[in-house]
Amino acid sequence: MAKIKVQNWGDLELIAAGARTELPRSVDTEALVDTGAGLFYLQTSLVKKLGLRPIDTIRSRTMSNLLEERRVCSPVELEIAGRTGVFRVVEVPDALPNLIGQIPLEELDLVVDTRRHRVVPNPAHPEGPLYDEF
Repeated sequence: MAKIKVQNWGDLELIAAGARTELPRSVDTEALVDTGAGLFYLQTSLVKKLGLRPIDTIRSRTMSNLLEERRVCSPVELEIAGRTGVFRVVEVPDALPNLIGQIPLEELDLVVDTRRHRVVPNPAHPEGPLYDEF
């Protein structure tokens, strides 16, 4: 499990454009880091609290090998282990945990420290993610 901060990206855009003065909708919570998952998954109650809008649907395979249709919601700014990025949200029922999958881990250049059960910045790039251009 990892502590995360999630902010409504649309709110942040409006603030940057000067069209919103109040703070962005935000939640501090925990998420299960699952390298077998692909995307970023948030519980329905948090999706509602953040004011996210449904924008698409995807098919998702569960741990029980069942196919589920899930709603994809408007983007958020995700902060985990001191790094931030913007990601679409896949909505999951509140009975399931929030999940950080492989795509956010890769984009933020985070690695799983299995011995200490935590997520840490890649030791090869402690100052921030390094992106290959070619």
